[in-house]
Amino acid sequence: MPNIRPSSDLRNKYNEISKFCHEHSEPVYITKNGEGDLAVMSIETYERLVGKFELYKLLDEGMEAVKENRVKPFRETVTDIQKGLPE
Repeated sequence: MPNIRPSSDLRNKYNEISKFCHEHSEPVYITKNGEGDLAVMSIETYERLVGKFELYKLLDEGMEAVKENRVKPFRETVTDIQKGLPE
């Protein structure tokens, strides 16, 4: 169940919200005038979320490359990489 708090708690109970975010690795939803306004999360949770988005983007690019036949055999790719490495 999501943790929903009024905006006044962000100001008055910052340490409590911070502790929750770090201990549970999930966001706290902040409301303003009874409406959803913000989602607050630890930097670790944020970085993990952004990392997932980056991974999904790379996977999508890979799937598009396969669909468009813009691929080459693994061994050929490794050989190309090895050629570019300094000895």
